[in-house]
Amino acid sequence: MNDQAPIDPLRQPLLAHLIELRQRFIWSLLAIVVGFAVCYYFAPEIYGFLVKPLAQATEGEHRRLIYTGLTEAFLTYVKLALWAGCFLAFPVIAIQIWIFVAPGLYKNERSAFLPFLVATPVLFMMGAAIAYYLVFPMAWKFFLSFEMPASPDNLPIQLEARVSEYLSLSMTIILAFGIAFQLPVVLILLTRAGLLSAAKLSKFRRYAIVLIFIVAAILTPPDVISQISLAVPLLVLYELSILGAKWVEKKRAVGNATAGPQA
Repeated sequence: MNDQAPIDPLRQPLLAHLIELRQRFIWSLLAIVVGFAVCYYFAPEIYGFLVKPLAQATEGEHRRLIYTGLTEAFLTYVKLALWAGCFLAFPVIAIQIWIFVAPGLYKNERSAFLPFLVATPVLFMMGAAIAYYLVFPMAWKFFLSFEMPASPDNLPIQLEARVSEYLSLSMTIILAFGIAFQLPVVLILLTRAGLLSAAKLSKFRRYAIVLIFIVAAILTPPDVISQISLAVPLLVLYELSILGAKWVEKKRAVGNATAGPQA
């Protein structure tokens, strides 16, 4: 006598999806582990790349970064390697997401979803590049301006930055800029889902300007130049999102008009 009850046919697709999801998760996790191992090996080079803007801002001044705990430098390298390893593994993770999602999409949905999957890392890299090449040099010079030389009436104020604090700040700013630059992807996807429209985005523009400057003030160091460096590209991306929303609505209208006579 068989004690095992037969599996409900309605549950079989769900179990298959869960097994497939687990497999994609394992491959993604393996990609992160491999990326972490590679980046830990090259951690000194990655550290040198991130610290270069500060070194250039203090060129000729014989500066140094310090660590105050025995394990601080090691744990900082581990954190740095994991952070960089996730970036390195993103193409594999994106492919695994596509493999999992694509079979459940219609042909037109696959053609619509794929550009967003490609645009996400491109926009992230654009945001990260602006943070590294534009914001870092200006922000570090701003912070260094608070140093004070010694005088008979006071003690000097001099930067002795901890390596963990510097790298955490640098990684946080790069991540914040990369995420902020996903604005067009989010808005256009919401438009495709019917939750937003080009008209609503245009009507919300003046509020969006205020919100963008608030977000820029939160994500960037507390100097006006850094805040403007993030706010201005986000305003441009918001306007491009409106154009993208109009294109989505136009394409949808054409598709409905084509489907109408066939019906």
